[in-house]
Amino acid sequence: MGQKLKITGWISLGIVAGALTTVSLQTVARGTLAPLPLEELQQLAAVFGMVKSNYVEPVDDKKLITDAIVGMVSSLDPHSQYLDKKALKEFNEGTTGKFVGVGIEISQEEGLIKVVSPIEGSPAFRAGIKPNDLIIKIGDTPVKGLALSEGVKRMRGEPNTKVILTILRKSENRTFPVTITREEIRTQSVRSKVIEPGYAWIRLSQFQERTVEDFARKVEDIYKQEPQVKGLVLDLRNDPGGYLDAAVAVSAAFLPENVTVVSANGQLPESKFTYKAAPEFYQRRGGADPLKRLHEVTKGALKTVPLVVLVNEGSASASEIVAGALQDHKRATVLGNQTFGKGSVQTAVCLDPSFRMDNCPTAALKLTTSRYYTPSGKSIQAKGIVPDVMVDESEEGNLFAALRTREADLEKHLSNGQGAEKKDPVAEKAREEALKKLEEELKKPQAERKIPEYGSEKDFQLNQALNQLKGRTVIASKTTVERKEEKKED
Repeated sequence: MGQKLKITGWISLGIVAGALTTVSLQTVARGTLAPLPLEELQQLAAVFGMVKSNYVEPVDDKKLITDAIVGMVSSLDPHSQYLDKKALKEFNEGTTGKFVGVGIEISQEEGLIKVVSPIEGSPAFRAGIKPNDLIIKIGDTPVKGLALSEGVKRMRGEPNTKVILTILRKSENRTFPVTITREEIRTQSVRSKVIEPGYAWIRLSQFQERTVEDFARKVEDIYKQEPQVKGLVLDLRNDPGGYLDAAVAVSAAFLPENVTVVSANGQLPESKFTYKAAPEFYQRRGGADPLKRLHEVTKGALKTVPLVVLVNEGSASASEIVAGALQDHKRATVLGNQTFGKGSVQTAVCLDPSFRMDNCPTAALKLTTSRYYTPSGKSIQAKGIVPDVMVDESEEGNLFAALRTREADLEKHLSNGQGAEKKDPVAEKAREEALKKLEEELKKPQAERKIPEYGSEKDFQLNQALNQLKGRTVIASKTTVERKEEKKED
């Protein structure tokens, strides 16, 4: 295992841009090239020549070759991808949790950008930006009607450059400009709090570069505040995944030493591996064991504290690994809705052989190389983790859950390799009903249709998790059923 960790490479497990440093495709791709199909390559060359000479207007050589690569890779599955410079930059920002910007978590409200929270210590935080502030202009550009992604793009930029945000603060009935200097921001992927005496909540929004260290620090804070923790809720709802070693470490924090956390299987020897709950499987090169101090502070209590894991349709990849490992080892009760179902491993490699992925200057290839399996050997690809207790997202039911896209809904998704998949008419009917509900909800005022924030007093699933920990009656879903794998049409 130690040797594998020395190989340069990245394996991506997140549905957005999660990644980890473990097994490399570089050595494989450049060391054992597959035999080339000459006849097909001759056809490709012939098409290239015809396009160059016969197309209505001149076409750039590089564009033709790049588009051919994009088409080749995108035809495989939804997570294999050719990464050009722009996509590569976004990929690296997602995996490290670092970007250059002002440092705010945002949403959209009434066509404007709403500040959910300034990131502590960020330029926006220091400038006095507050939760619920509305951004009405970015520079000279009005925000009204601007796509959220475009707003994010305009607020990001180069380090030490300035951006003027015009803020509407309803609580003070005033509008004012704020000049903010952009700098490198580290997103916070871990939140926690003691909900009531003896019970605590810790939320992981993504498995990023610093997630394990932040997780350990937050759990330490919980035990310093509440030494006699009777129950803990690990919230993985809408966690899209990320670093595999982070998922292994979080699992190891709760599991007996050396038990299997996850295994993977693919064509190549490097794509077959098993990760266990031991430091050599999650400890970074040259770094200390991030869990050692945590176990000292908690006096080993994390191994036995009653635990509930919250998941939903947005819990994917690395978060499914954690939920699956804790469920298979009967270490936790998994509660919520069936997860996304991304059980495949992506390996990313810089196409310039002289560079690693973390400083790749040109383009890269992200390729699906394995399926991963829970400790009991179950593939969750296109199925997901089925909770021990199905619980609706609100007291009124799963209002919009059926509208959320899952792995099995994606075109060209990889099958799970464990038997036939079939269409689920129940899911299709639920989606139609949810669409009608959404249309009705959108007619209501914003305050009346908003689902409460995770971790708040009105968080229905969290309250049911607390009931589970206390041995009280849990209001389980009366309508949600396990969603089966869907068979791809031939």
